Amino acid sequence: MNRIRIILSGAGGKMGRAIRALCSEREDCTIVAGFDLRAGGEAPFPIYPEPAQCTQEADVVIDFSHPSVLEPLLAYCRERKLPAVLATTGYSPEQLSAIQAAAADIPVFSTANMSLGVNLLASLCEKAAAVLGHDFDIEIIEKHHNQKIDAPSGTALMLADRISGALEKKPQYVYDRHSERRKRRREEIGLHAVRGGTIVGEHEVLFAGTDETITLSHAAYSKQVFAAGAINAALFLAGQPAGIYDMGDLV
Repeated sequence: MNRIRIILSGAGGKMGRAIRALCSEREDCTIVAGFDLRAGGEAPFPIYPEPAQCTQEADVVIDFSHPSVLEPLLAYCRERKLPAVLATTGYSPEQLSAIQAAAADIPVFSTANMSLGVNLLASLCEKAAAVLGHDFDIEIIEKHHNQKIDAPSGTALMLADRISGALEKKPQYVYDRHSERRKRRREEIGLHAVRGGTIVGEHEVLFAGTDETITLSHAAYSKQVFAAGAINAALFLAGQPAGIYDMGDLV
């Protein structure tokens, strides 16, 4: 079996370490190099502070780092014609446009969440919104550890977007109810962020109607589910033609 050669961006972070541990147990892939601004520490492969410094041959790049890394990362991948699995969240609209532009030259796998369960949740929410959206208020509550920077989470926004696409009238996303004293409007999706402790990731979508509620939820108990998803995405993406791919293509 030929092992897929992976370059890991964010190799020194928590997700990077989770991917390193999982790759070490698999026979279908290997990490040949890494990128991390905090280059250093012990690793069975070289870690570079900048992508341009890396000369190792590879088949695909996995990025679990920070939005600030996107520009040099995409430049590196486009120059080398390397597929890129982008698992980082918190991109700006301009950065999302840059990802779309890069996909004209290279295959790009981009998703707000690498968990198969979360992507199934998104599909279920989309179907529920198509049935209930006219008569039910929709609220999204997400919980993460106290080190997470962006809020709401990229996954919460992904869920909101999937729900929005199933509704006849585009809803307004509401993040901060305390700033305006008024009744809730029907055409709203409320998004609420909780940060505390070591919560890996929990997402709950509440459909609240008259005299009944329906709740769809997902909880991750370790980072391994995201690491496995990223590796499987890398194996899928290697050898694909240029374009944008997501978890729907993988499953």
